[in-house]
Amino acid sequence: MASKITEQQVGHVAELAKLEFKDEELTKFTTQLGSIIDMFEDLTNVDTEGVEPMTSASDRENVMREDKAVKSSKEETDALLNNAPDTDDGYIKVPAIIDESEDGE
Repeated sequence: MASKITEQQVGHVAELAKLEFKDEELTKFTTQLGSIIDMFEDLTNVDTEGVEPMTSASDRENVMREDKAVKSSKEETDALLNNAPDTDDGYIKVPAIIDESEDGE
């Protein structure tokens, strides 16, 4: 492995992403991430001379629907809110994930 990734690095990234891993999971993910990085490093050895760059894996264009807001019916809104674990006054409540404390914890 040309660029060795450490468990400390994976643990740091996991902490930034607010993920918690057991020690055996951290070891497993470190190995897997190292393998993925190795595969990308192997790609640097591929001869791409004369290969046209591509911006899409498909020749299709505009296959997605138009992005416009549509008013939901009361039944649709109620069905959505009934599936949410926590709601408040017609909104879905989610836990805060941004830590704005000064101590960095």
